[in-house]
Amino acid sequence: MTAQTDETQAAPTLEFGRARLRKEDERLITGQTNWTDNLQLPGMLHIAFLRSPFAHARITSVDVSAARNEPGVIAAYSGADFADEQGSLPCAWPVTPDIVIPAHPPMATEEVRYVGEAVACVVARDRYAAADALAAIEVDYEELPPVLDMREAIKPDSPKVHEAGNQSFDFVFANGDVDAAFRDAPVVIERVYRQQRLIPSAMEPRAVVCSCVGGEFTLWSATQIPHVLRVMLALVTGIPEQNIRVIAPDVGGGFGSKLQVTAEEVLAVLIARKLGRPVKWTESRSEGNMTVHHGRDQWQTLRMAADRDGRIRGFEVDLLADMGAYLMLVTPGIPILGALIFPAIYKMDAYSFRCRGIFTTKMPTDAYRGAGRPEATFAVERMVDELAAELGLDPLQVRERNWIKPEEFPFTTIAGLTYDSGNYEAATARARELFDYDGLREEQELRRANNDPVQLGIGISTFTEMCGLAPSRVLGSLAYGAGGWEHASIRMLPTGKVEVVTGTSAHGQGHETAWSQIVADQLGVPFEDIRVLHGDTQISPKGMDTYGSRSLAVGGMALVSACDKVVEKAKVIAAGLLEASADDLEWAPGRFSVRGDPDKGVTIAEIALATFAAHNLPDGVEPSIDADATYDPDNFSFPHGTHLCATEIDTETGFVKIRSYVAVDDIGTVVNPTIVDGQVHGGLAQGIAQALYEEAVYDDAGNLITTTLADYLIPSASDLPSYVTDRTESRAANRLGVKGVGEAGTIASTPAVVNAIVDALRPLGIQDVTMPCTPERVWRAIQDARGADQASAAEQHAARQSDQTQGNSPQGVGTPDQTGGAA
Repeated sequence: MTAQTDETQAAPTLEFGRARLRKEDERLITGQTNWTDNLQLPGMLHIAFLRSPFAHARITSVDVSAARNEPGVIAAYSGADFADEQGSLPCAWPVTPDIVIPAHPPMATEEVRYVGEAVACVVARDRYAAADALAAIEVDYEELPPVLDMREAIKPDSPKVHEAGNQSFDFVFANGDVDAAFRDAPVVIERVYRQQRLIPSAMEPRAVVCSCVGGEFTLWSATQIPHVLRVMLALVTGIPEQNIRVIAPDVGGGFGSKLQVTAEEVLAVLIARKLGRPVKWTESRSEGNMTVHHGRDQWQTLRMAADRDGRIRGFEVDLLADMGAYLMLVTPGIPILGALIFPAIYKMDAYSFRCRGIFTTKMPTDAYRGAGRPEATFAVERMVDELAAELGLDPLQVRERNWIKPEEFPFTTIAGLTYDSGNYEAATARARELFDYDGLREEQELRRANNDPVQLGIGISTFTEMCGLAPSRVLGSLAYGAGGWEHASIRMLPTGKVEVVTGTSAHGQGHETAWSQIVADQLGVPFEDIRVLHGDTQISPKGMDTYGSRSLAVGGMALVSACDKVVEKAKVIAAGLLEASADDLEWAPGRFSVRGDPDKGVTIAEIALATFAAHNLPDGVEPSIDADATYDPDNFSFPHGTHLCATEIDTETGFVKIRSYVAVDDIGTVVNPTIVDGQVHGGLAQGIAQALYEEAVYDDAGNLITTTLADYLIPSASDLPSYVTDRTESRAANRLGVKGVGEAGTIASTPAVVNAIVDALRPLGIQDVTMPCTPERVWRAIQDARGADQASAAEQHAARQSDQTQGNSPQGVGTPDQTGGAA
């Protein structure tokens, strides 16, 4: 929807679709807010953690006695001091019945399995004294062999990360006759792709503050999941849940990295309980890079079978997914989410998926923006491009031959998902127009013909994703340890103002603004008169929090349901005030009127005040029109879109420049275009960063060597292009017609960029460049291809010489078959 001007904003029902500036931003950008690290409590102490310098080692002794005598130190602890109370950090997603879930103590007691694992801590009067005192702790280790390559880890002779071995699970799914699809196919291609390990790098580092007073615990944390964290803290520590309050103040980004129950949160609770004093821990950036869970990290072996016209028959996916040293909250479920989306928007006869979760002596992986769907989208979009190249067809043409048509919705895919709506033609046509696809293809041919040292590549990503992570029954069928519902409350205040309580917990998404717009339209209350409360389990006791682009599609719908209940309650009281039958009342947002007598009416604000006074309520009616609602959708939501990327590649240096980028997304109806644009832009930055810049790198000993932002490359605004964005609209199957948007840009952009790079280099015989596609990697791929061409030319020359010597015709030297066979 387009933004409304002030002149057209006469009625409050026009909030939906209006490009409102965010309510939150004034306090956020001026610093008039509370981040967790801002909190100062009377008598507060500071924690610093001593972390393992080894990727794998047995702890033979820990001596903290000297640290206790350092200036300013109040206490020092080893893992042994918490052994009887720290429990094991939870994994809530046992994806197979025989999954191996090793014990994961918040502080190591016997063995360390990644560099950065906590082995001891110091509690001091300030953070600097605590950090200094760590040097006085003596730890003796017996070093063990690290396990760093998951391809080696699955071999029988590999050193073991855990006694049970290096494989956590083997998840298999198939639908259709896969063997037949490949046996009879004229064309079969096979590729192996690498999804590198990424570090989420939220703007605000993790921080925790915990106080304990009379057995009541209050934990402030930079978390995405205050409600889930509260439950898990109770389960891990044995503290009654009703005695734990979790508060997420304003949180500076998460991207999945704060969708976690961390060692530091558990230990802060235990230390506060031991000392009876409030404690704080805030990570440094280097500490965070080592100990915030990482994302992605897969090897993808892919096979695709097709007819010669490009129709896809079958798709085989075989993944190795690096779990790291332990399973964290949803670690094993991340690649399994991807299993459902590998077929993407395409129809096919058969599909098989296998994923083996492998332990290594590295930081555990878990959810990172997109959580399994970027990996799947990258794989299928790269493979469709490879299929088009194999057949000599335009890659957009191959996509269109296989995608689901608008008239076929709702459509159940080969992976078992039912897509409710979509129009891939419309999004692609709009993207193609904005991009000048045909003109760029002509320019590309001209550059190739002229052997221009700067080659042009065109990358395509026609994607869909499953988001609004919710349907509890579906999550239960996937062995997920919780539901996917969401809760909301509406409080009608006597003065006509409204308090909205939401179970979703914002960390940059603009909930306070969008939720106010939704409620304003539903209740006819001015946008400015609505306040949104969230992120505190005492104020908002019910919720499933924020991740998986679920806030609007699930939490927003809970709001609508709560508003419905407010209206139904208010209707009974309005009937009494108007001395009319409730059946004779008509509701227009903000006001009830008597049918046939529109001048006789009462506003929602007047009803709220009359309810507060409670002087003349109908018999048996409680003096409240407040309402709660819990919403559990029947299905995911399925945003989609077409992203097109043009890259210029200097073949002499390997430098990649994104010349233009067009993103046309279909996210259903739009609540606030400004917020949507911000989400898309941010997502594009992260997806492009994976394609070109970011990679967590370990050395041969298991040390993370990308511990600072000088080593781990995050693009700035000057490194990224100006995007052209637009939208088409296919309403979702919910009352608002909304889908998710928070992860769309990240999911779509990585394959678009890499496809563009490979497209530019394909005439050289290059089929892939491993991400991140740095200038060095691109340059080396070009040099390797040129070297192979020279070697091939030399071999052909030698063969011709031999043929001439033997009297044979050189015409026997042919070219490989371009349409069939395994690549």
